[in-house]
Amino acid sequence: MKFEHNDPSLILSQTNIPDVFFTEYLSQADGDYVKIYLYLCFLSKYNKDVKINDLSKKLAIPFVKMHDAIKYWEDQGLLIRKNQGFIVANIQEIEFNKLYKPRITLPADYVAETKKNQNRASAIEIINDDFFQGVMSTSWATDIEFWFKKYGFDEEVMIALFRHCFNKSALHRSYIVTVADAWHKNNIKTFNDLEEYYEKEDKVISISNSIKKKLRISRNLSEYEIAYVRKWVINYNYGLNIIEIALKKTTSKFNPSFEYLDKLLSDWNEHNFKTPEQINKHLEVQKSIPKQSKPNNNSNSFTQRNYSNINNLYDNA
Repeated sequence: MKFEHNDPSLILSQTNIPDVFFTEYLSQADGDYVKIYLYLCFLSKYNKDVKINDLSKKLAIPFVKMHDAIKYWEDQGLLIRKNQGFIVANIQEIEFNKLYKPRITLPADYVAETKKNQNRASAIEIINDDFFQGVMSTSWATDIEFWFKKYGFDEEVMIALFRHCFNKSALHRSYIVTVADAWHKNNIKTFNDLEEYYEKEDKVISISNSIKKKLRISRNLSEYEIAYVRKWVINYNYGLNIIEIALKKTTSKFNPSFEYLDKLLSDWNEHNFKTPEQINKHLEVQKSIPKQSKPNNNSNSFTQRNYSNINNLYDNA
């Protein structure tokens, strides 16, 4: 591949990249993939017969990564494989076809939906201005309309979804869908639903930190331990005043686990105990029940405690 420095046609020529490449593809692509794509766009103007091995050396990119990049852009539809070589696809045509697919039928309640559509259009405009600097592509608008229908979010929740992802520096489709799925599973539809969800999550975090402190756990809780706390706080509606009663019972246990705490709290929930007074009364009753006789083991034997008998939970109470 030869370049003439004094060739005015090369010095004065330009390689145009549509803006939609920067709004739709740039942020999600590997940096070297972008480098390779831009160079392929440049070469495509000259209809050069270029070998991948030569490109690898020219761009200082490993040969294997060159193959991966070409496969990536082919999957994105920006490169079209032919019998001999590739064609660089027209990005603007791709996005235009996404937007203007023929509508087969119109919704029967189109007139009734007009106000809702106006509110959604306003929300999309806010998202465009606040998170895309006013240059959001049309395909994003199409996706947002789809998410409105899929998740049933109101306009404030949709804006909050983008704000959450923007603040996490993760404003890309896969992360947005992950968060939206989580909100949907928690039955979030309105902004009030979202506020209640955040309040519950804040309570879970606060109680988790209190449990760590009281059990002298220096590490972060695992996702499974957090799931236990979430069950006690959200499903059982237990506050720290009740959870702390269970924590106090771990003082006589060797290496107490979250599973042990869960068995205690689940037992209280099954008894429909709602207050510390009810639980303390239950514990007093348990103290008065004679303990089952245990086998007289010698010093070299050990019998693991079985929690299938709930009375065993209250030993040494």
